[in-house]
Amino acid sequence: MPKVALAYSGGLDTSVAVRWLQEVRGFDVIAVAVDVGEQRDYEGIRRKALDIGAVESLVIDAKEDFARDFVFRALKANALYEGKYPVSTALARPLIARIVGQVARERGAQAVAHGCTGKGNDQVRFDVTFGVLYPELEIIAPFREWRVSRDEEMDWARERGVPVPTDKQKPYSTDVNLWGRSIECGVLEDPWQEPPADVYEWTRAANDAPAQPSYVEIGFADGAPVSLDGKQLAAAQLIASLNALAGEHGVGRIDMIENRLVGFKSREIYECPAATVLIAAHRDLEAMTVERELAHYKQTLELKYSELIYYGLWYSPLRHALDAFVEATQQRVTGAVRMKLHRGSCTPVGRRSPYSLYSYELATYDKADRFDASLSKGFVQLWGLSARVAAEAERKAKGK
Repeated sequence: MPKVALAYSGGLDTSVAVRWLQEVRGFDVIAVAVDVGEQRDYEGIRRKALDIGAVESLVIDAKEDFARDFVFRALKANALYEGKYPVSTALARPLIARIVGQVARERGAQAVAHGCTGKGNDQVRFDVTFGVLYPELEIIAPFREWRVSRDEEMDWARERGVPVPTDKQKPYSTDVNLWGRSIECGVLEDPWQEPPADVYEWTRAANDAPAQPSYVEIGFADGAPVSLDGKQLAAAQLIASLNALAGEHGVGRIDMIENRLVGFKSREIYECPAATVLIAAHRDLEAMTVERELAHYKQTLELKYSELIYYGLWYSPLRHALDAFVEATQQRVTGAVRMKLHRGSCTPVGRRSPYSLYSYELATYDKADRFDASLSKGFVQLWGLSARVAAEAERKAKGK
């Protein structure tokens, strides 16, 4: 029989996809679960795929690769889609697709598959990555071919004895990795309704968070975080530790109306504690170490960088080119930022760097001041000259 490598998470959609690929398309299924920091029972997930009918089930640990080569690149670009979403799910898809495609080639499979729907963003991220890196493989998306509601899908699974972790009373669709947790479906599809408490797993409600704040010192080297409170940590461990600490203080909840790539708006809930803290800290350190014109221009490219990730164009010439620019801006983004975490908020309250561009002697108003204010009058006159000339011409044109 022909073989297909399936990006497998152990959730409802990919569990159903194992059986569907067998029954409907006649494939032997190789289930590939990629661990990007979900903190799940991956051995149980591996066995579950075999129990459903996969001929082979693999678990591949990619946490450190994900943190170092994907998350930290996005962090250096302060990637926030539409100013809010740290592109957590979007970042993991190209890595997962790359690994699934590698397995397909190694096992001599003719196709790759994923459990994305035909109206979501993830189908784009998987398909584009597969198409760029593995153009010889057929791409199969069962839920683009099979029009089925979520309730019908659960009924179909039960009829075939496919175990699913979702019931009709709590029909959320979730995705989890080191950089964040996304939640959608169910009551969340009504944008007027406040998210129920049971949608959150990583973060306390602000009112339930500790009354006393916590402080954490984050060390950076060339734009990448390397330590917490002076302790050097591997990339994945640093993010996981900060997720736990910030989540305890209610930091990182995001509720937004989002413009999907496919053309409509959706209501999305995210929990991104570490991402929220690290982006705020990184921006603060950049403010101290990156020259004004470079910093301002970088901000214009950060929007495009986040869009490329969200739109599934990680493996694109533009993203590679922007990476070169971003890396150049990070050469002096080294130092530490002290963050205050308190009841849903994270605030930079201290920063230092051996490459600081902050000058006390220029900024102060006390006796140490060495700024030559006598130059300001001429500077201001020349700076505003163009506006004054235009205003004078406008008055003359109106006869005033």
